Amino acid sequence: MPEYLYKVSAAGRVNLIGEHVDYCGGKVLPCALSLRNTVYVRPNGTKSIRIRWTDLPGEVTLDLGRLNEYRSLKHANYPAGCAYFWEQAGHRLVGCDLLMDCTVPFGSGLSSSAAIEVSTIAALALAAGEPFDPVEVALVAQRAENIYVGVNCGIMDQFVSANGRAGHAILLDCKTLTKEYIPVRLGDCALVIADSNKPHDLVVSKYNERREEVESALRTLQRRLEVNCLAEVMPYQLEEYKKMLPSVIYRRAKHVVEECDRVRRAATALRTGDAEGFGALLNASHASLSSLYEVTGRELDSLVGAAQDFRGCLGSRMTGAGFGGCTVSLVKQGEEEAFKAYVSARYERETGYRPSFYPAAVCDGIITENL
Repeated sequence: MPEYLYKVSAAGRVNLIGEHVDYCGGKVLPCALSLRNTVYVRPNGTKSIRIRWTDLPGEVTLDLGRLNEYRSLKHANYPAGCAYFWEQAGHRLVGCDLLMDCTVPFGSGLSSSAAIEVSTIAALALAAGEPFDPVEVALVAQRAENIYVGVNCGIMDQFVSANGRAGHAILLDCKTLTKEYIPVRLGDCALVIADSNKPHDLVVSKYNERREEVESALRTLQRRLEVNCLAEVMPYQLEEYKKMLPSVIYRRAKHVVEECDRVRRAATALRTGDAEGFGALLNASHASLSSLYEVTGRELDSLVGAAQDFRGCLGSRMTGAGFGGCTVSLVKQGEEEAFKAYVSARYERETGYRPSFYPAAVCDGIITENL
């Protein structure tokens, strides 16, 4: 597309383990995927941002002087929010044309929203001739999603979309934003991502509800414990004060506290190439998300159950916010196609949905190119 000056892309992500702990100050272990949102960009000499999509009709025009007014604009509210908060952070905006091409499946739980946000901000910076810091890009993108779009997400999705490294997972401390790149050593196994293709209707309302529940748990525990976030609570402390918490709130907190410990052990398993240990932690994580955090549902439980019963699968769990979306499984190399066939047939028989499978190549976050 030679009429554009730059090509900017940002990655979707799969979270290997550490679900629903990023907004509790915990550590997570995601990696960036080859599924991406790509933005072709050029300055246009106007006071407007014009947006087109490769898979949607029409064009949307955003007035640079009215960027706070597009919150209800379908599809364009994400880039509008990013432009608004990028400017609020002190960065220069210029009128430009953006062409969006997204290969991250929408509603899959692989973070198409973060890929769109991060690539949009990077494209706006390039159009204005400004350098950008990927960490700042991630923070502004999160702010746009929280405040402009109204999804109260943590920092994980935007951070890995901007800062991913090929062949590595990121052990990210969501409280301090310190990170460690860990080589994805899976021995003779491969990652397989399966999409439940279950409509994702409840994800925003239930996600925000879970945040309110764990924030309630933290406020209660802070009456007895000097902690700044739920991830700082140790398992024995939670058990000591569990009677202070309503049963539902206790179960939510128990998932977070134990999931944080699983992330630590999973990082060690990756470093040492302990695929079996890593797979067992995936299974334990899903069980907790199903019974304690209650964000799986019949379809994800069916998809994971089929995967876990396959002879060559070492572990499987839901990934993302839940209530639909994807699973990630650790499967013996050479058995991936048999795994897909077995899981697909059983899942369709049990639920009536047919799953999709996506590549799980671990790639860089933001990639820029001059055209």
